[in-house]
Amino acid sequence: QVQLVESGGGLVQAGGSLRLSCAASGLTFSRYTMSWFRQAPGKEREFVTTISWRGDITSYVDSVKGRFTISRDNAKNTVYLQMNSLKPEDTAVYYCAAVSGSTFGLRKKPSEYEYWGQGTQVTISS
Repeated sequence: QVQLVESGGGLVQAGGSLRLSCAASGLTFSRYTMSWFRQAPGKEREFVTTISWRGDITSYVDSVKGRFTISRDNAKNTVYLQMNSLKPEDTAVYYCAAVSGSTFGLRKKPSEYEYWGQGTQVTISS
């Protein structure tokens, strides 16, 4: 049984930082591309960032470039999202997602992912 469990969300002031973690189990983690999505109230789920299974390729949505950093530790089956210079518009539920594949392909659609976590709330106050 595959499980993705996010943690690290919370309430911070604008300009602050948070580090999200997503711990995976029940899958061969090093064979999966991992991504973070977010969903704000009344909005569709939005792609934020992705990292290849070896960690050598990353991609970010323009709105977080230079502020967010995705990383992974395959020995710990965990993917991280370091979020700096947070803005009120970053407020959302953040989800990690996993998709298998031997080659990296940029996947921005939620429907392209096989497994999802339950989400962690991030709230940024102005």
